[in-house]
Amino acid sequence: MLTRLSRFGPALPRLLSNPPARFISQSKPTGAVGSTAVTELHPAAEKTGHSEVSPYVKNPDYHGFSSDPVVDEWNMRVGFFFGISVALVIGGTFIHYLPDHGMRQWARREAERVVQQREKEGLPLIDQNYYDPHKIVLTTAGEE
Repeated sequence: MLTRLSRFGPALPRLLSNPPARFISQSKPTGAVGSTAVTELHPAAEKTGHSEVSPYVKNPDYHGFSSDPVVDEWNMRVGFFFGISVALVIGGTFIHYLPDHGMRQWARREAERVVQQREKEGLPLIDQNYYDPHKIVLTTAGEE
């Protein structure tokens, strides 16, 4: 048990010092014998006649765009149409028509062109020397 509590480290004293938000009284109140009473730490604010009504109470299908139910639903549909449908179509089209990634198709076409050119000139497809040996400058043993 102590090993589980030790992982909280320095936060453990703070966790133990802050009481929970509600207390349940197990003592028998004067009016109701045998029932438990839940008491709030902070008394509830008194209800006045001019309180703000939640938009979800006025319109159960509230989407957060407008307080008017008709405008709210219309804005939700337009937003989802442009946000999802058009974004998927235009985004998919954009990704489909991107240029060749890594130039793989170009490299294939260039290799086929070089092979055709070497066959036409009668040269081997792969030369034994990658670089021209006459252009390579080598140092002599005495210069090292």
